[in-house]
Amino acid sequence: MSTNVVTRFAPSPTGYLHIGGARTALFNWLLARQTGGKMLLRIEDTDRERSTDAAIEAIIYGMKWLGLDWDGETIYQFARAARHREVAEELLARGAAYRCYATPQELDEMRELARKESRPPRYDGRWRDLGGTQAEADAIAEGRKPVVRLKAPREGETVIEDKVQGTVTFPNKDLDDLILLRSDSTPTYMLAVVVDDHDMGVTQIVRGDDHLTNAARQTHIYQAMGWDVPAFAHIPLIHGPDGAKMSKRHGALGVDAYRALGYLPEALRNYLARLGWSQGDREFFSTDELIEAFSLAQVHRSPARFDYAKLENMNGHYMRAMDDAALLQQFLAALPYLPDGKDMAAQIDETKKRQLARAMAGLKERAKTLIELAEGARFLFARRPLAYDEKARDLLNEGGRGHLAALAPKLAALPEWTAAATEAAVRAYVAESGAKLGQVAQPLRAALTGRTTSPGIFDVLETLGREESLGRIDDAARPS
Repeated sequence: MSTNVVTRFAPSPTGYLHIGGARTALFNWLLARQTGGKMLLRIEDTDRERSTDAAIEAIIYGMKWLGLDWDGETIYQFARAARHREVAEELLARGAAYRCYATPQELDEMRELARKESRPPRYDGRWRDLGGTQAEADAIAEGRKPVVRLKAPREGETVIEDKVQGTVTFPNKDLDDLILLRSDSTPTYMLAVVVDDHDMGVTQIVRGDDHLTNAARQTHIYQAMGWDVPAFAHIPLIHGPDGAKMSKRHGALGVDAYRALGYLPEALRNYLARLGWSQGDREFFSTDELIEAFSLAQVHRSPARFDYAKLENMNGHYMRAMDDAALLQQFLAALPYLPDGKDMAAQIDETKKRQLARAMAGLKERAKTLIELAEGARFLFARRPLAYDEKARDLLNEGGRGHLAALAPKLAALPEWTAAATEAAVRAYVAESGAKLGQVAQPLRAALTGRTTSPGIFDVLETLGREESLGRIDDAARPS
């Protein structure tokens, strides 16, 4: 198995880890792990005004939560600015770049002329061959601060053999001389990316297809430096359910938001892998199975649509399949991030942990997210006297309270407090009283949980324990 494949994930720290970025990171990670290679992490923090430490923390947190580890130290692009300038100077020395003294007014005039002629705005290359001339001397004398531009090829074509998009051809006449260094000598994104990818030994670049045109421009820099060009794979962007590009109006965008919505990292990782990549009709993969099965050849060219219902169903599958103890640990870790979860988290002690462990099997069968699981477990955190919802209050009418009052001493007399023992006592009372099971079990559920839905009522009795259960039954049996 090859060990020389090197991929990278290179986010800009201007906000959260976007769900599309998370999928890009995942695809890079799968490719590296499958080939025994490396995935590197580079923070592209050259936009100093928008880059923040909080965003960097959010990116790293999101990747760790998803289980996407990277190899080596994290690289920060801004810290490499001197190296980027060094390469620009080398390109100048090679005659592959030049200083451009065009003024903002001249650039505006170029754009206006292009608009009038119905063609894309493009720098016209007027300073390509004026280095060392009187025109340059005059520009320097005027105090103009030049940018450094790449002397891109003007004829022929640049061909990208993309592992997802196939063969993509760009006429060189449509690609102008891109800026490498700004007038203040700061490197541009286009230069920095190429230099960093080369120096980091990146062999395969997997990123969004909004960078496809950049691949052609960046190829010119590689060629001008005599460097090997990495393999490219440009994956389609993620769209919302309506087919439009994923945006805030579609709901959660950042990975941290999906944790707050109660999704498991394993489920989100599996869903993202299947979003734009497929292997037949198979939906569920373990991590090892994903690594083994993933292939860029099976990544679709058309945008994938994010379907919250499918994600929710997948999450429910993972919850039901997960070992109860492992799910409990996931739940406890996520609780502070869930709506109203901090209040529940503050009540967690060893007793609550034991109760949750006993209830987990029943709770997870009725939940698709950790939020729903927390909602189902809320009865464990309720304080007496319970607040009953409207349907529960309706059940605690005179007849319901009568059954509870008659049932309570029979439950209190049980020598052991188990689900089986309480079920036997309730069924014996039902047979003795001539009532139907629902006429007793439903008021009992309302008394114990304050609701009409919960895990199995006998599991609830066992989980709450004798003292708490009898106390809640006694509270509900009293006339309001």
